[in-house]
Amino acid sequence: MTNGHARVRAGSSPKLDTGLAHEARVYDYWLGGKDNYPADRALGDTIATHIPAIRDMARANRAFLGRAVRHLAGEAGIDQFLDIGTGLPTAGNTHEVAQRIDPAARVVYVDNDPLVLAHARALMASTPQGRIEFLDADLRDPSAVLDAPVLADTFDPDRPIAILLVAIMMFFRDSDDPHGVVGRLLEAAPSGSYLVLTHSTGDFDPRAMARAAAAAEHAGIAFRPRSRDEVESFFAGTALVEPGVVAVDAWRPDTDAVPAGARSAWYWAGVGRKP
Repeated sequence: MTNGHARVRAGSSPKLDTGLAHEARVYDYWLGGKDNYPADRALGDTIATHIPAIRDMARANRAFLGRAVRHLAGEAGIDQFLDIGTGLPTAGNTHEVAQRIDPAARVVYVDNDPLVLAHARALMASTPQGRIEFLDADLRDPSAVLDAPVLADTFDPDRPIAILLVAIMMFFRDSDDPHGVVGRLLEAAPSGSYLVLTHSTGDFDPRAMARAAAAAEHAGIAFRPRSRDEVESFFAGTALVEPGVVAVDAWRPDTDAVPAGARSAWYWAGVGRKP
């Protein structure tokens, strides 16, 4: 786009209800943001009673996003990013990380929360050489994402993209066919594209995670932690980038001080390349 600012595409966002907790705003609260409401903070605090380190875990997940995007924009040469379930803007957004390496990088953000859309319009700005767009769509209907004109307008369909699903698939119940949704996205992506995914897990403390999941469900938020094997299965049809599916803080850490098997954040993470 010419003015370096994001446009928000019209869609069918649900009406903003600040009396109900929303996963994007709870996450914003854990990250220390200000774009949240009492219901979000109440749920965030309840989950923190079961998982006291949840704020550190949220930051670790966010840090992984930065490392993955730097790897893809740098070593892998990817300059097209489809960031689905992006959440509220905060420091280190995908376009900021990618355009720091390649100012011409293009990013389409996808979400369906009205508060996210409003903040995207107000705060997200591209480099003059690059482009960012925002699509109002629900990933539960992958066709609404894949068939949106903004994708054809923004991306070169013959060149690979990175599909970012960071801390989003755990909000899909098994009945929502989450693996089928991811498979649809990968099927539509050109050869050489990448899948970036993180997912909450109960593998490290099943009881604590079960209590946290129950609190989310009680607040009206579907929440389904998954095992490492289940998370790895999202990458079917891709070649995993080293070190494979690992604890989120152990995926190519910025410092050798983080041991390879670190599990201080209860997310599995991985990056896979479509042949």
